[in-house]
Amino acid sequence: MKEGTFNDLQRKKAIIMGLFIAKYDKKALESFGFTSKKEAYNVFGYSVNIPPSSIKLYQQDFDRFFPHGRNGWKRPIRANCLDVMEQYNELNFDDFHKLVNSIVLDKYVDISDIKSNYRHSKKDRQYLANRMITGKAAEEYFVRNYQNIPQFENYLLTDTTNMGCGFDYKLTQEANNFYIEVKGINERHGSVLMTEKEYNMAEDLLEKYCLFVVSNFKDKPIHQLFFNPIHCGNLIFQKKKNQITQINYHTNVI
Repeated sequence: MKEGTFNDLQRKKAIIMGLFIAKYDKKALESFGFTSKKEAYNVFGYSVNIPPSSIKLYQQDFDRFFPHGRNGWKRPIRANCLDVMEQYNELNFDDFHKLVNSIVLDKYVDISDIKSNYRHSKKDRQYLANRMITGKAAEEYFVRNYQNIPQFENYLLTDTTNMGCGFDYKLTQEANNFYIEVKGINERHGSVLMTEKEYNMAEDLLEKYCLFVVSNFKDKPIHQLFFNPIHCGNLIFQKKKNQITQINYHTNVI
């Protein structure tokens, strides 16, 4: 997507993210587990289907107002940026963080709720937020780019991310189907996790199942496709069991 081709709602999201980074600088990055602004631009941008460069440009519009040593743009600030600043600049950090979180994780659980219920350290919560947002960014990357991949050209997309069926998207062209599970990695290389349901579905669907891995969000996202991932020979999966104690609560309904 080119700069300037997105709609008003997407533009407002980009402006809000730019204001958040400009105002809170390193604290904003650390709150989502990012190690650089470029990583934030990429992950935030892809997560809501707007060019990462747009967030950077809007941040530079706001830099002049905050004491972080950056002068930003010297041109007059745009009216839509002023509108967003008037609306959101008075938010404290926690409320601003929740706002940005609600923008990028609209399909997922709210991290602000996880904070109040999980007995994890601040670092653990930041890692969880980063992992979930990177997953969302990878999904949006796939939706934006799958038609440019020769194997998927002219296929009809069905979003199954909220259906719990062991894959994120179904691609259909007449009698042909592909089932796509999308994973995201911030680094160029790293590990991905498949749930038991995803793994079993990959075993059942074989070459119709594709593990679509988007990596390198810290610099410039790239993707790899693994058809029949369990048996393709390029990936080696190791089974890991986690012992979970389940506690049930019973009552009588009269």
